[in-house]
Amino acid sequence: MKNVAGKTAFVTGGASGMGLAMVRSFAAAGMKVAVADIEAEPLRAVVDEFDETNASVIGLHVDVSDLDSVTEGAAKTKEAFGNIHVLVNNAGIVTGGTFAEAEPNDWRWTMNVNLDGVYNGLNAFLPDMIAHNEGGHVVNTASLAGHIAVPRLGIYGASKFAVVGLSETLRVEMLEHGIGVSVLCPGVVNTNIFTANRNRPSSLSATREMNFERANTDSEAVPNDVMRNILEPDVVGDMVLHAVQNDQFYIFTHPDFAPMVQTRTKEIEDAFEYWANYCAELS
Repeated sequence: MKNVAGKTAFVTGGASGMGLAMVRSFAAAGMKVAVADIEAEPLRAVVDEFDETNASVIGLHVDVSDLDSVTEGAAKTKEAFGNIHVLVNNAGIVTGGTFAEAEPNDWRWTMNVNLDGVYNGLNAFLPDMIAHNEGGHVVNTASLAGHIAVPRLGIYGASKFAVVGLSETLRVEMLEHGIGVSVLCPGVVNTNIFTANRNRPSSLSATREMNFERANTDSEAVPNDVMRNILEPDVVGDMVLHAVQNDQFYIFTHPDFAPMVQTRTKEIEDAFEYWANYCAELS
């Protein structure tokens, strides 16, 4: 989608952080943008921001964990702007703690937003994106934690590994429809995700407080400087726009952490060799 001017994008979690950065980058490129978010005040602030410009931006209250809410958002976007070309499943939350400490509601809430939210977006938007036959692009926000193990962020990591796998399959399935796919795998970005508990539904409350600081200090497997080089969201917004325009699948914001992913890849390669030798010895 080299030429995005005049195209329509729908961005979840679009009222703050990386989502808002994407909204700004898309709007600056001449796109019409539907900003979807669960928080009313930040959503109003975004709409007010763009009211002072010539950009075509609308704000929609959407709960990504609720398929009906996402489907309604899709209908309102199409009513306002016509066909939708870029879907960004960006909304996400994080819970902390080891698997031994985690509560069932930690798992349920994380998966409801981080994984179900992506599926709900695909369910609500893909059929129409395929049917209008004008091409398009899907961006799913995963994480660097979708490629490496981060102690005390295991539930979050499980959701993000799932988003990476989902996106890899979606990429293959969308080829015949001319719809590109990207999976955003950021390191630490200056957003408010670590205060996501402010939006936690009472029905999925937890009895303990979450501690994120220890997530990066308890194990030698994760360097103490993971929190170093925190990236500003605006950089990510421009990276996502570039990926959409140039059909780039993986979007990695922090190349310094490539060796951590390579270590995991090497272990997998070694395991294949080990078991190949084992099977050869049996034959």
